[in-house]
Amino acid sequence: MTAPATGKADHSVAVAGFPFPFPKETYRYSTNVEPASVPRPTAAGSWGEHPVDIDHAYRDELAERARILSADPSRLQCLPHMVPAAWDAMFVLMEQLADAYPQHMSLTREGGGWHWHNGLLGIDRCFAVGETSSMPEGPLGFIGQQLQEDIVLLEQRDGELWADAGLVTFAADWSFGFDVGMSFLEIHGPVPRVHDEGVIPRAQAFLMRLEPGQSYRRTNWTLTVDGKLDTSTETYPEWGPDRTTLVDGPLAAVGDRLHLRTEVQHLIRLPESNAIMFLIRSYLLPFAALATVPEWAARTAEVLEELPADMAEYKGVTRTREAGIRWLREYGGVCEGSAAGAA
Repeated sequence: MTAPATGKADHSVAVAGFPFPFPKETYRYSTNVEPASVPRPTAAGSWGEHPVDIDHAYRDELAERARILSADPSRLQCLPHMVPAAWDAMFVLMEQLADAYPQHMSLTREGGGWHWHNGLLGIDRCFAVGETSSMPEGPLGFIGQQLQEDIVLLEQRDGELWADAGLVTFAADWSFGFDVGMSFLEIHGPVPRVHDEGVIPRAQAFLMRLEPGQSYRRTNWTLTVDGKLDTSTETYPEWGPDRTTLVDGPLAAVGDRLHLRTEVQHLIRLPESNAIMFLIRSYLLPFAALATVPEWAARTAEVLEELPADMAEYKGVTRTREAGIRWLREYGGVCEGSAAGAA
């Protein structure tokens, strides 16, 4: 073990707001839901005060979303029967943004409609809910270009949930274009262990019990190479080889190249349409930044070492986790057999 790598990059802002996903030294799939809008303190700062989160990467991530949508418009889809839910989602997201960032954003009555202001992007739009002429890019297209979260809308019918609309540009090894129109249970069909343990049916039952306006959140995680947010199955030829170059490359480079990726997923029952809005915000933290918080570095090494093979394979971390563990031991200040509290 050598001293932690300091590097030249200043990761302090990203570290302070990073939702570290490992409360225990082992990880298994679970519903792990908790009420939203409750700040969660960590060893480096806090996160979770609002369902929508604007941070230092706001403009860069919005530019990346615009680039992806331009190259692949199918990342934004809304089946015809979900148009009212899309308007409902846009309105709720505007309210949440205005509540979280009143110094920059506002939603006010104007005549028979509404006026939306986003001072960060210089956007002013007057619109009437449901009137396409006032929102030609569509409600999800409009609001999706102003927040860092991906959006999936689930309709509840026939005793199940169906993913029938959304805007997803930052998928982690899955495809919204493939999943749109599928049921909640079908989408999670390939996930190992969760069906034998009943996790997915319990999660669906929980979601279907949500009352209008209720919101909860959960976290998920994986490993990503080179900080790429779009690791969807459609673009696998662009990012898949990164895993090989990471493993075959110099160990010293792993700290900057390998990222812990946390998804904060918010589950919100929309008040007008009764649809469920599933927000997915992805945070990326390179291992070099992770190592600046010794508790996080030690806990991450523990989780990666213990993770069962089938779960590692599904998450796509079978090869990269070994490189990550080796870097944490050699450069990240983690001693063999160390243990630490995480949050």
